[in-house]
Amino acid sequence: MNRMIIITGGSSGIGAAAARALRAQGETVAITGRSAETKRFADEIGADAFLADFAKLRDVRALAARLLERYPRIDVLANNVGGVIATREVTEDGHEKTLQVNHLGGFLLTMLLRERLEASNATVINTASRAHRMGHLDLNDLENERNYGEWRAYGTAKLMNILHAAEINRRFRGVRGVSFHPGVVTTAFAREGALMTRLLYEAGRFFMVSPEKGADTLVWLATSGDWTPGRYYVKRKETRISSQAADPQLAAELWDWSERAVALR
Repeated sequence: MNRMIIITGGSSGIGAAAARALRAQGETVAITGRSAETKRFADEIGADAFLADFAKLRDVRALAARLLERYPRIDVLANNVGGVIATREVTEDGHEKTLQVNHLGGFLLTMLLRERLEASNATVINTASRAHRMGHLDLNDLENERNYGEWRAYGTAKLMNILHAAEINRRFRGVRGVSFHPGVVTTAFAREGALMTRLLYEAGRFFMVSPEKGADTLVWLATSGDWTPGRYYVKRKETRISSQAADPQLAAELWDWSERAVALR
């Protein structure tokens, strides 16, 4: 089966490794990225490229319009953009940057593609993390205004990714949402982190997995039906999540808040 697969953050790291593997299997792939490297890599593997910075919701809206114009069918959307950010920053949209890049951008893109995804009986894959256990979702402080910490903010955003994927199954018709942890991967993931985070990340590279190994579960989810919608996977195996990540009421409340935050209400 030739699938149409969109991978955000697909110009490097696990996104690029997944894109390369999926193209090798004969799938049609489109990737997004922020730099000129996006087009160069896409040309190398025979994929389509789209430039978009998820720290700018206008970029996400423009991306959705281009994707809808280009592709009459979308079989898989992989929301893979993410990263840890050292200090609290506010985007041009008025949102805390970790929240927007890791959650709100992908949420908005998924919503703008909703009709196409439903018509295609698509799969939506969110790149989450075991770091979700370091996060805590406070509905009164979703913008991380109190006591910002880079890893707490990142973990909370990854918790949001899991809740978002689960809620897709309850809100969309015919669309399967799922999330996964790629492992601790040798990528540029920590490039916007604090100095200590970057140093620890570099020092620990010997113990990390390659982007190809990190991408394996993403590729499997995109091409296999042998998994349960709404669940969270590590190394192709369903894995337990934190109590907040398993809370359907919290998922519903986060969804409603996210709709308001990206001006869909």
